[in-house]
Amino acid sequence: MLFSLVSLLCGSAFSQSSSSVKPGKQAPQQQPGKLSPAKLQLATSEGLFSALAAINTCGFDLDLANSDPLRAQIRNEVTHAVNATLEASNAREKLCRFYEDKQLPDPARNLAQYVSLALYLKEPPEFGTTVRDSDLPPDAYEVLGFVPLLKNLYDAADLHAIWAKHAADYERLIARVHDPVADMVLKTDVYLKLPESSYLGRHYTVFVEPMGAPGQVNARNFSSDYFLVITPSAAGVTRLEQIRHTYLHFILDSLVSRHATAIKKIEPLLLTVKTAPMDESFKSDTALLVTECLIQAIESRTLALPSGIKDNAALDKQRTAAVEAAMQQGYVLTRYFYDALAKFEQDPIGLRDAFTSMLVGIDVDRERKRAQNITFSATATPELVRSSAPKKEPELLDFAEDQLSQGNGEAAHRFAQQALDQQQGDPARAMFVLARAAVLNKQMDDAQMLFERTLEIAHEPRTVAWSHIYIARILDLKCERESALSHYRSALTFAQPTPDVKAAADKGIKELPPRCVQPDNKE
Repeated sequence: MLFSLVSLLCGSAFSQSSSSVKPGKQAPQQQPGKLSPAKLQLATSEGLFSALAAINTCGFDLDLANSDPLRAQIRNEVTHAVNATLEASNAREKLCRFYEDKQLPDPARNLAQYVSLALYLKEPPEFGTTVRDSDLPPDAYEVLGFVPLLKNLYDAADLHAIWAKHAADYERLIARVHDPVADMVLKTDVYLKLPESSYLGRHYTVFVEPMGAPGQVNARNFSSDYFLVITPSAAGVTRLEQIRHTYLHFILDSLVSRHATAIKKIEPLLLTVKTAPMDESFKSDTALLVTECLIQAIESRTLALPSGIKDNAALDKQRTAAVEAAMQQGYVLTRYFYDALAKFEQDPIGLRDAFTSMLVGIDVDRERKRAQNITFSATATPELVRSSAPKKEPELLDFAEDQLSQGNGEAAHRFAQQALDQQQGDPARAMFVLARAAVLNKQMDDAQMLFERTLEIAHEPRTVAWSHIYIARILDLKCERESALSHYRSALTFAQPTPDVKAAADKGIKELPPRCVQPDNKE
């Protein structure tokens, strides 16, 4: 009976992240709209505006012809303000001399270094850096001397007045971007079967800034937070697929990092990609490679034909070609995850719960042989998301969940208890791990007590829902049917249930465990 009890209770795994906002950087305020701030924020930044308006006045013309007309209008106003006083003209001259000295051969990289710097600046008029200079990303550090020159120009030309004048124009751009981005987030979440709220303490912010170049998207990962700078074109939203790519990193990077033990077993695959054209970081970090392969697979499986065209054969061909292109760039697990996602699509379990099984199912020898038969392409698409801070080390609760995924309840208990003792991470998450570890260790009374304690302190909907379901299963096996039904129903009513929560709760309500069925009971 204990074995069947454990099997029943562990029928669905669970994972949740807990991390902090980038040091010194407050989360940008969300513009009015429908996007959940727990998932993605659309925002504007006066500091970013000031930096890009400044380099525009120094001759930054990249993609100007395709830009929203607001860019040309602001450029003219800044030029007029600069020419109005000798102080402003001198400030511009000094800033532009610095800008010219720091020119890079690639205009896109030239823009990127100022974007990196602006994302690390406090808002005007202070313009101080939010971290120590030594902690700035290399490209931002190279143009750090730009900051005092920018402050002088900001004050002398009164850039704040120009920024304030165009507040309504920026709101218009936010409104134009909002619906396509919100639709993208919704479709991605529906496909991956993600809970409505599972990003506590993490942020993905998309800055909308017309003074950049419509053809360029700059993405940055600062610890657990993700930032994207986009420039709408005269025609509307550009590079929506790159916004989604960064969103997928936001979702998946922490998920992959919590499976350190399983990821380590895949390291032999790194030897097969040494000659691949992809970025060198993927050739030395298995977690990065796994994440990117999974993202490539998701993007391939969700490719769609142009509106109005229905041709399944053409769609399959297009998706297969996308997978092959990814494999040839060096993302050698793309085919594996593409096939695994086909099975995932037929199951109500969400990706956060299904991912462990996907990892465990990787046959390293088979994938190594497949990789060895690939003829790598000469070039690869540059990776959009660049990390601008040291890689975050796994926390104790990450190790605890990794041990749970390996079926090691004792080690999971040890790491989770240590996290509680050291006050590291979310205590509700730690308590939930302890409860599941107790199930694996066949300590059912302790498990019930720990799930009940989790309910007392948890706020994240998924933690609450699954605690109710686990308690209900334990009560069912104790033949306390009415109490079990109450918890199953609570799992369904606490928040909008995800497909896996609904499936588990509905099954629990409809099916009475055989041990509790009486001979004359027809329920």
